[in-house]
Amino acid sequence: MRSAMFCSRIVLALSVFCSSVLVYGEDQPAPVNPEELKKVIESATAKEAELQKTIDSNEAKVQGLSEQLKAIQEQLKGLQQQVTEAEANLKSQEQNLAQVKSQKEEALSKISEEAEARKTAAEANLQSKRDSIKDLNTQLRTVQTALLQSKNDLEASQTALKTEQEAVVKQKAEQEKLAQMAVAAQKALQEADVAAKAAAEKAMQAAEAAKAAQAQVDAAQKQLMEAETKVAAREVTIAETQKAIEAAPAQQEKIEAQLNEMKGIANQVETELAAVTAEYVDKRKQLESVLTESGKFVSFSESIAPIFAKRCLACHDTKTAKGRYNMETFAAILKGGESGAAIEHGDADSSNLYVMVESGSMPEDDDPLSAEQLAVIKKWIDLGAPLDAGVNDRAQLITIMPKQPHPAPPEAYRAPLPVTALTFNPDGTQLASSGYHELLLWNSADGSLLNRLTNVAERVYDLEYSPDGTLLAVAAGTPGQMGEVKIFDVATGELKADLVTSIDSIFSVKFSPSGDRIACGGADRAIRIFNVADGKLLATIEDHADWVMDVAWSPDGTKLASASRDKTSKVFEAATGNSLVTFNGHGQPLFAVGFNADGTQIISGGGDKQVRVWNVADGKEVRKIGGFGNDVFQLEIHPDGQFYSASADKVARLHNFNDGKELKTFTGHSDWVYCVTSNAGTKRVATGSYDGEIRIWNLEDGALVSQFVAAPGLTAEAIKTASP
Repeated sequence: MRSAMFCSRIVLALSVFCSSVLVYGEDQPAPVNPEELKKVIESATAKEAELQKTIDSNEAKVQGLSEQLKAIQEQLKGLQQQVTEAEANLKSQEQNLAQVKSQKEEALSKISEEAEARKTAAEANLQSKRDSIKDLNTQLRTVQTALLQSKNDLEASQTALKTEQEAVVKQKAEQEKLAQMAVAAQKALQEADVAAKAAAEKAMQAAEAAKAAQAQVDAAQKQLMEAETKVAAREVTIAETQKAIEAAPAQQEKIEAQLNEMKGIANQVETELAAVTAEYVDKRKQLESVLTESGKFVSFSESIAPIFAKRCLACHDTKTAKGRYNMETFAAILKGGESGAAIEHGDADSSNLYVMVESGSMPEDDDPLSAEQLAVIKKWIDLGAPLDAGVNDRAQLITIMPKQPHPAPPEAYRAPLPVTALTFNPDGTQLASSGYHELLLWNSADGSLLNRLTNVAERVYDLEYSPDGTLLAVAAGTPGQMGEVKIFDVATGELKADLVTSIDSIFSVKFSPSGDRIACGGADRAIRIFNVADGKLLATIEDHADWVMDVAWSPDGTKLASASRDKTSKVFEAATGNSLVTFNGHGQPLFAVGFNADGTQIISGGGDKQVRVWNVADGKEVRKIGGFGNDVFQLEIHPDGQFYSASADKVARLHNFNDGKELKTFTGHSDWVYCVTSNAGTKRVATGSYDGEIRIWNLEDGALVSQFVAAPGLTAEAIKTASP
């Protein structure tokens, strides 16, 4: 390399020298300047040295890069080896995981089967105990019936004995009378014998009379003997009956003791069954979770029910059931309709239900199901159409689905909405009203908005504060889709309880006088009673043929009254749900009901434009109160013997309960008055109407105190536009 550089330097110097010769030409040869040549050579040498340094540096860099490349190649080789090992390890882990999952599935399946076997055995044991209880109850009823019959027989026998004894006395008297007659006839015969010739005919008549009298005496004697025999037999029957009656309490006590013992055993078995069932459900849910991760299980309640509820129930509920196919419950879905079974377990492509939705023919006159919805339905059927552990196959879909949050209300309303519910809190400082997907809490003194409680169904139908004012209950619904009852903490706005979700709107909710229970009624025709502390369902009453529009507690909390669209009002025992009395005097749908102060009478109102008062004891109407120009929507009864009413004739009224006299009217609304509420402490009455207006009145003189539209953020222009 260096010799090449040296040669290049000589060439460079010679080129410079030759160029100088060419410049001067042949006639004048250029002189060779050694100094310049030296400089040229030195410059070339310097450049050569610099270039050599650059080359050396580059060679060093190349050497370093080569070494780095070699190291990287070694590292890459190592990494490739690690990747190969990692892939092998991953494959091994996946195999192990699959094996573990399989083992876990097998173990959980075995545990689930064992738990199910224990559950089945416990159910059989419980059924056996229930059968024993049924037998004992039958025996007890037999003894009680026999005892009652014996008592009735004893009373009848005693009555018959008295009659027979009276007959014996009468027969004896008759016999004595006949004997006296016979003696008289004999005496007459003797007298006739003395005067035989003179009174032969009379003697003959007397003889015949004596003979007849003797025959009567003989007959009477026979009747007397028969009567005495009957009396003796009756006395034996009475003695035996009395003996049976005396023995019956001991027998009844024995059976009742056996029954109580069996009930205790049954309760224990029920507790054990509940524990076994809970264990079974827990193990089954664990298995379902593992199967879901493995793609071997599809949850009906979480994945399938929401699709059917949203897309199918409009045409296939109990009321409509097109094609006689009801899809309100899992059991009904499997049952099928007029075309036969809807589902072939394990074969979606052969299932009528899937064929219909996959072809787009269902839902009828609506958008077809999405590809994702079809895929999950197909997978569910192909996996055998299973039902989640612990889910009742006859429960309505809406009650087993995961509950989704409701839409948020608008920050500012664009139009007023009807005020369908209104109530003061116990101290009268707060007024709660209905909103769109919310409850609105207002300052009753100035009408300012205090709070908005959200996440409720579209329409709010009833509101009720607890007796201590700490809780606020709401009955709401999205018509034709769902209904609910929720309880909120008034101070914090926190949801304290979500008591029930039904297939249609719930119209009424009421706290018991003690505040420990709450009752509701709605479009599913049911009245439900819950424990407020833990939300436990205490009773379900299904006695009406149509919507339950209102419910009310008796002052002592032992009874419930109802108003229904089936044109009846009823009273029930709160503890048992037993129906006590039915009133059908209105002849039109009822919307409102309540008890008087002592709980002996009911007041009801509805579509006949009358308020009627009737007795709880016998259901008889006491009086009717007229003067209403349209339907009566709400009644609020006070302990002081007065009641308020809200009517579609745009007027709220105050009446005296005892005589029906109208005391005050609250006029000025331009539309139906849906609701009315009052507070004795603040002497205020509030009314809400269809046009969204709330008015607050002075109780003493009926003067209007304030008015506002119950629509947050609504502009004055919007209010003016909405006004009739």
